[in-house]
Amino acid sequence: MAPISIRTVLISESVDPRCRAILEENGIRVTEKQTMKKEELIAEIKDYDGLVVRSATKVTADVINAADNLKIIGRAGTGVDNVDVDAATKKGIIVMNTPSGNTISAAELTCALLMSLSRNVPQAAMSMKQGNWDRKKFMGAELYGKVLGIVGLGRIGKEVATRMQSFGMKTIGYDPITPPGVSASWGVEQMSLEQLWPQCDYITVHTPLMAATVGLLNDETFAKCKRGVKVVNCARGGIIDEAALLRALESGQCGGAGLDVFVEEPPKDRSLVQHPNVISCPHLGASTKEAQARCGEDIALQIVDMVKGNNLVGAVNAQVLASTFSQESQQLIKLGEAIGAVLRSCSASKKPLSRVQITTQGDCMKSCTGFMTSAVLVGLLSRESGCCPNLINVLSLTKETGITVNQTHCESGGVAAGVCEVVIEADGCSFKGIGAVLGGVPVLLGLSDSVFRQPVSLAGNLLFFQASASPQLLSSVAGVLASEGVQIESFSAPVDHTGDVWYCVGVSSPLQDLSALEPLVKDAAQLCV
Repeated sequence: MAPISIRTVLISESVDPRCRAILEENGIRVTEKQTMKKEELIAEIKDYDGLVVRSATKVTADVINAADNLKIIGRAGTGVDNVDVDAATKKGIIVMNTPSGNTISAAELTCALLMSLSRNVPQAAMSMKQGNWDRKKFMGAELYGKVLGIVGLGRIGKEVATRMQSFGMKTIGYDPITPPGVSASWGVEQMSLEQLWPQCDYITVHTPLMAATVGLLNDETFAKCKRGVKVVNCARGGIIDEAALLRALESGQCGGAGLDVFVEEPPKDRSLVQHPNVISCPHLGASTKEAQARCGEDIALQIVDMVKGNNLVGAVNAQVLASTFSQESQQLIKLGEAIGAVLRSCSASKKPLSRVQITTQGDCMKSCTGFMTSAVLVGLLSRESGCCPNLINVLSLTKETGITVNQTHCESGGVAAGVCEVVIEADGCSFKGIGAVLGGVPVLLGLSDSVFRQPVSLAGNLLFFQASASPQLLSSVAGVLASEGVQIESFSAPVDHTGDVWYCVGVSSPLQDLSALEPLVKDAAQLCV
């Protein structure tokens, strides 16, 4: 991927000073404005290429739509539920978090709450401050030998597991992404949620907040748990249904809860906070000096790495870009965009575009199908009215327009030089482009049924025309071009001259009026690559 230009960044919340220092050391101008209201942020954001936030700033669709120049939203932390990721994606804006910045701090707080729940530490401490000495009231239980269910086995879930295993806990878990073999390597046996609930003495959740996880622990799931199960949520408010949790606490089905997060923060309804079996914190998961320093520094370093074209870490909505930083990948992206642009130009009279098939071939293309598909679609859609596609938003834009996209990869028996074939259908007509990168240069090998004798270098001004072969064709076309002051710089003819075939001419400048070629050719298209 070519480096993204980030010249100005707005920091809207308090982050470690190293964040600003790192950005400025790398030539990025930084403005810090904290505690802005939504209207103030909307008015301010239009002037910036980047925005750095923590969890308090709500980056809504209204904010994003007002950000004419914004290219990246950097979240100094893990969760991005305060950012409208869908709106950012549609506008082609990268949403980036710091995936490991607060991992240790969040894991340690989870462990602290698990231990506090087992021994009633906060309640006993408060009783002592009130002048009491009540040993029987705060009888606890050992963690040793107990079963801990971990829902979500990412970075934080893993760190919680390894720490609680040192207390002699048996750790079981559920995660739809982490392979069971991987979690087993650090001591967590995976199983379905239906199998997990009845076995647990303690449950901790470490998932993002999304449709599938809202109310994950509810009346129905609490009923499946052991009576007296204790639960911890240091992830996101809403993963545990708060009303269901209160009912379970009142009935004794839940023996205690450690809560660092709430649906509403701060919570206006204090029923859970005031419950004697609840230990609550004001969202302290990342509130350590180390985590704040790490997250602020990490987001700045990640932005700088992206700007320099070195690497892309933490891109929540732009995973397609992660493997596009090598020189070879950048050449393939240029190839994909150019093939798409050629097919767009040659099919300009045929609307609407209904189907796109991208096929990559050869060993070197095996891991490239994803970004090659996006690159081709960028080329195809780049001149559409009201459409500003890039590698981030093009799949979303394509889906909105109802275009069917299919992608496949063929091994081609170990072919080293990769080939990309694109077939599009528009208004019942089919067009095909075949290209490759040869000697570091993107070239077109064929167009529809025509295979070029000499590969077409996909650079500069190109004129494609379809016609029946004749001895006078080239000289006649050259005459039209000369009359318009256009010089021929290269010429590519097809191998087979049967029927109507495609030719390509590299020209010094675009032809002002393609209709001048109508008496000579069946179809014509031009573009600048």
